[in-house]
Amino acid sequence: MPQLKDIATQIRRDIVRMVHGCQSGHPGGSLGCADFFAALYFKVMQHKPQPFDMDGGDQDLFFLSNGHISPVFYSTLAHAGYFDKKELSTFRKLDSRLQGHPTTHEGLPGIRIASGSLGQGMSVAIGAALTKKLNNDDRFVFSLHGDGELEEGQNWEAIMFAPHHKVDNLIVTVDWNGQQIDGTVEDVAGLGDLEPKFAAFGWKVLHMDGNNMDEVVATLEKAISLTGKGQPIVILMKTVMGKGVDFMEGHHEWHGIAPSDEQLAKALAQLPEPAELGDY
Repeated sequence: MPQLKDIATQIRRDIVRMVHGCQSGHPGGSLGCADFFAALYFKVMQHKPQPFDMDGGDQDLFFLSNGHISPVFYSTLAHAGYFDKKELSTFRKLDSRLQGHPTTHEGLPGIRIASGSLGQGMSVAIGAALTKKLNNDDRFVFSLHGDGELEEGQNWEAIMFAPHHKVDNLIVTVDWNGQQIDGTVEDVAGLGDLEPKFAAFGWKVLHMDGNNMDEVVATLEKAISLTGKGQPIVILMKTVMGKGVDFMEGHHEWHGIAPSDEQLAKALAQLPEPAELGDY
């Protein structure tokens, strides 16, 4: 666990530096999901960074639906060995493979779908999970979605489809931080109680504190143990937007703005650089 926590801290350092470096991007949700990404890629998933295989046969797959939190995804992929971490310095710059929202035509290892338009990732993840079943591939498909993203109607078609077709090799996580670009999710378009909604469609519902590393690992491992039983699994993950940087925590304004020089210095002071990892 100490190693995973160090990885999450380094990812958070990368996030604020990347967004500051181009004065553009989405730090809030990225910071909130750093623990989840560290646990998923460095503990839970079976995956093969090199050579990168777009088909992903005989390995676990991950799809990021809320693509605007690309900084946390790119940092994770770099530290996991998909590409050199020095490339993180090109985030959102001209001719970079690290676009603001992930794209496949750039050929960046680890990216399997373009995810900028919200609401599409669950449908893709379901398709990948069904493909694994057809191919007798016993590995799993993971996906991540924002809570505000669930306001997109396509999600609910997918939520209805997966249990009906017994897509039981699928583990969906919802980042339930309660914030979106225009304010709180409750003020914009309240989601109500998500657990009975998913359960009514036929999902197995789990909960976890997405900023508690022990709980994140334990819940993801529990989700895997529940696969193969005729139900897709959803994890409702409570996080704090901007986690790890006190002046960003819990404020929707940090959904999509970059820190100033002074704010960057304050943020990095709260995120000590892990000796065995290091900045790009």
